[in-house]
Amino acid sequence: MSKLEQVLQLEPYHELRFKGPFTDVVTSELVLKNPLDKKVCFKVKTTAPRRYCVRPNGGIIDPNSTVTVAVMLQPFEYDPNEKNKHKFMVQTMIVPEGHIENLENLWKNASGEKIMDSKLKCVFDMPAQEQLQNNLNLSKEENLTTTTPQLLTQDAPVPTRTMETSRDKPVDDQRKMKDTLALFQNENQKLKDENERLKKLVQKDSFSKKAPSDGGQLSEQQTALPTGIHVVAGIILIFVGITIAKLFL
Repeated sequence: MSKLEQVLQLEPYHELRFKGPFTDVVTSELVLKNPLDKKVCFKVKTTAPRRYCVRPNGGIIDPNSTVTVAVMLQPFEYDPNEKNKHKFMVQTMIVPEGHIENLENLWKNASGEKIMDSKLKCVFDMPAQEQLQNNLNLSKEENLTTTTPQLLTQDAPVPTRTMETSRDKPVDDQRKMKDTLALFQNENQKLKDENERLKKLVQKDSFSKKAPSDGGQLSEQQTALPTGIHVVAGIILIFVGITIAKLFL
């Protein structure tokens, strides 16, 4: 058996629209008009009772009278990607003649064929400016998420640079040691060259003079000069050893 056609006139008839922003309670009005000469009782149901407050959610409409129902949407965080599936249903029934003591008992005892219903879907309207602000906030959050690893990456090389400095220190010490050793080797070579030059001078003078006494004196000078050179070279080598030891300590 088909259901009875709705006797009340609903405005709006198909959907309830709620205009954002939804940071506060948003109210949408549903007007119920009874065009009959009889009383009609009604009650309003929803698929999301925790999200809405309905006043009044039921009652009796006198003949040729109108009742305005306030449907109040509770504050929530709006997500444009979330599909809204909230729906409302208005059930009505013609009130039998006579005195009605309890409306709840009337609904409980009524047969299904006497009950009429109308369904309305909920629509959320977000203003264009508010929608733009939401998109901007989402963009900022994405940029913040992307930037945070970059900041961590920039900070990471700090300890690495310190480790590289510690690793390069022995290399610098070895380079300094090589430079110092090369300097002393150069000085030692100069002393050797000077020693050879003096030897040649002494030998040249010994051949040019014939006196035995002079030859003996020159022989003593020739012997003394190499000894002095060896002393200086020994001091230099000792200094080089001390310097190398300091570099490795």
